[in-house]
Amino acid sequence: MSHKVGDKLKEYYNKGLYTKVDFASIKMTTLGMGSGMVTYKLLIPFISVTEPCDAFTSFDHVGGWNHAPLLAIRKKELSNVLLPDDELHISDLKTTPEGLQEYWIQWRNKAAQANCK
Repeated sequence: MSHKVGDKLKEYYNKGLYTKVDFASIKMTTLGMGSGMVTYKLLIPFISVTEPCDAFTSFDHVGGWNHAPLLAIRKKELSNVLLPDDELHISDLKTTPEGLQEYWIQWRNKAAQANCK
């Protein structure tokens, strides 16, 4: 899913439609925990920005069920994909009542947004 969101962000960017994920409006639901049939629904909304360097073109997450997400490890793993002096933008922790916990992460892709230094 993260890969698909990243692909869509890049697609919009390449069309001159500058966007980023609206962290505050992300919705996650997990229905049926313990039944063997979990339905996981995810809404990842985009918002428009006017400047190309205000857009984000890469997206990822870190999390899991009933344990704290390993955010520090994911930050280290992603440190080499950033533009020089850039930083990851990380959502607040999102949780479902059934125990799924996720941080959502977006950044400027150093290949797609090489002009943004």
